[in-house]
Amino acid sequence: MQENENSQEPEKAEWDEQRRWKGPVRLLTALFLMLIIIMMTVPYYSIRMDPEPGRIMKLEEVQMLLSDKSGNETYAGGKSIARMVDADDPQIKLIADRIASSACGSEDVCQAKALFYFVRDELDYVSDPNAYEYVKPPALSIISGGGDCDDASVLLASLLEAVGIETRFAFVPGHVFVQARIPKALKRYRYEEDWVNLDPACSSCGFGEISYSVAKKEMTFAG
Repeated sequence: MQENENSQEPEKAEWDEQRRWKGPVRLLTALFLMLIIIMMTVPYYSIRMDPEPGRIMKLEEVQMLLSDKSGNETYAGGKSIARMVDADDPQIKLIADRIASSACGSEDVCQAKALFYFVRDELDYVSDPNAYEYVKPPALSIISGGGDCDDASVLLASLLEAVGIETRFAFVPGHVFVQARIPKALKRYRYEEDWVNLDPACSSCGFGEISYSVAKKEMTFAG
């Protein structure tokens, strides 16, 4: 009997050792599985909440969509810049749809980003004449491939309005940019309520950003 008890002692010790390690192993396995689930879930919801556009069309590709290469009548001064927005122009609608759908699909936050990136990155900054303020219709800005902050803002507002995104103009001394009403945009992008700053003439400004020199000035709005 004593011999049997002695033979069982190593087995019992081995069993106790296994039990001692089983708890931590289970805990580590559970933590590992939770980490995998978090790593799979967070990017998914990040993409859904803050979608980024795919390839943005180049200026040359967009110019090819314009049937009238001569452009519309130009306009210089004396008229509210908000009245220069032309979202009803069939060519502007076509261009807005192509840029937005090719980069994003149906997500409006992504579409707003795609249209903003297009105007910001594809239009070169070209100043007005010294004698007066000169504002081009949106289609002419695409044809020319350049313009100042007024031209870029009119073009961007026209493209955004053409895909159903409400806009207004934000004015500071010597500068104008666009604000778009995008309720689905993340809070960090919004200036106030649902309005998102979009400055297409600022090459270093991202979606929802304006430069420090602009931000510290008093703004007025029209739209």
